[in-house]
Amino acid sequence: MHRHHHFFGGRDEHRGRGPWGGHMRGMGHHGHHHRGGRVGRFLEHGDLRFVVLALIAEQPRHGYELIKELEDRTGGAYRPSPGVIYPTLALLEDEGFIRPVTGEAGRKLFEATDEGREALKANQAGVDAVFGRMAEAAEGSDTTRPRVGRAMKNLGMALAGRLARRPITPEEIDRIVAMIDDMAVAIEKS
Repeated sequence: MHRHHHFFGGRDEHRGRGPWGGHMRGMGHHGHHHRGGRVGRFLEHGDLRFVVLALIAEQPRHGYELIKELEDRTGGAYRPSPGVIYPTLALLEDEGFIRPVTGEAGRKLFEATDEGREALKANQAGVDAVFGRMAEAAEGSDTTRPRVGRAMKNLGMALAGRLARRPITPEEIDRIVAMIDDMAVAIEKS
């Protein structure tokens, strides 16, 4: 299979984007509308593939995990769509920076190649800058609310699911109530 190998400092002929370290303003908008304002726009104007490469270099991941990880790292401020993530993975694979591997249950994961790790190392400052922006987004009060809401929804679903399943003893009810009470006290003290 023919692969295109590009150096990160050059032009990206696939997308016509500037180098990793370049300024992303004025590069044109791709018409994606996402929550996350500046973080989302910053990522989708050329830097997303390097962030994806960094996440895959940490551990092999598949597309959905990457979407989830980016959402978590920005405190729910930014959630890339599959229509953005999967072409990014295809481009990284075409460049020889990642390769597919079969994970548990036959799921297709991607892992970073040596070439991908080298390219990442050469651009570590840029990658760190993006992760810094993502951390800032996660710290903003408005962006943490979606995560808290999701956690509460998960708790509600877990409770409803448990109460619907087979007979539940008074002892089990007491234990569940105690867990919730303990959690409330721990949150109050945090």
